[in-house]
Amino acid sequence: MNPLKATSNTAKNLTLITPSDPALQQSNEERLSHIAESAYYKAEARGFSSGYELDDWLAAEAEEK
Repeated sequence: MNPLKATSNTAKNLTLITPSDPALQQSNEERLSHIAESAYYKAEARGFSSGYELDDWLAAEAEEK
């Protein structure tokens, strides 16, 4: 089962809210970029074995807070 797929009507009806202030939008884009980079390095450290992508992302996201 793909954990990234929406599995309920609630999840399908969610709307992504982005800040209207360009400075906040840039900040959010930078944050996501840092999370993605950290998740990549986590995957690299374990040899890019598949099945842990979400774990890598969530761990990187938790570190970014």
